[in-house]
Amino acid sequence: MTATSQTVQLDPLAIEIGGTPIAIRTESLAFRELLASRYAGFVRACPNPELELAIELFEPVEPAQADEDLQVRLQGEEWCIERGDFRARWNPAAARGRVRQSANPYAIDSVLRIIHTLILARQGGFLIHAASAIRGGRAFLFAGVSGAGKSTISRFAPPDVQLLTDEISYVVRSNDGYKACGTPFAGELARVGENRSAPLSTLFLLEKGPENRIGPVGESEALRSLMRNILFFAEDAGLVSQVFESACKFVNQVPVRKLIFVPDERVWDIIGQQARE
Repeated sequence: MTATSQTVQLDPLAIEIGGTPIAIRTESLAFRELLASRYAGFVRACPNPELELAIELFEPVEPAQADEDLQVRLQGEEWCIERGDFRARWNPAAARGRVRQSANPYAIDSVLRIIHTLILARQGGFLIHAASAIRGGRAFLFAGVSGAGKSTISRFAPPDVQLLTDEISYVVRSNDGYKACGTPFAGELARVGENRSAPLSTLFLLEKGPENRIGPVGESEALRSLMRNILFFAEDAGLVSQVFESACKFVNQVPVRKLIFVPDERVWDIIGQQARE
């Protein structure tokens, strides 16, 4: 689906992820409608947005250009974020940015992820390659390499589970611990998560096996696994150090367990037991 060239003066469209709304300004009605559909459930009214992105559209680039490597670097007071299909600038102090991109949702999707990682890095939170869900009022993360079972866990979730994402989880640090928030960043299921949040109970490291069981994870292994799965793109030593410090604090406060499971719905029996403990 692509946007047309029709332009009018439009109100910004606020996309709220993790309790942080970012207002998107575009002169293209079709592109605005595309975003409203793509981020359904995460769009809300925001008459005075604190964070704002202005979008300028250009014609689609050649496939080879779209595959250019991503670069995220600080230039003066602005973050310069570039890939073949978009060029973006983000000024944290002004809380304003601009994006020049092709008219498809994947470019703005990438820009939003990157900006959220920059925001979270200074708050002690992060985005992580993990499925997440709420059961019994508590949230659970399910992390692992591609093929480990994030989509499988999500696919077999019973009706009393609220799926936050099957691909990229949003972790926020607060005064009393951590919470997981739903995201629209879908994976294999192509299903937008629920725009909800809950206190984070456990991070499970996924491993398919012949039985369902939960095993211990040492602190050093927990930290290594967490760092492998955290999304962070910026070429900045200071922020990388902050992300590492945040990961250390996380594994000191949130239980990390290995979840060995048979890839079917029975895995949720053992997760349910964990939720009741």
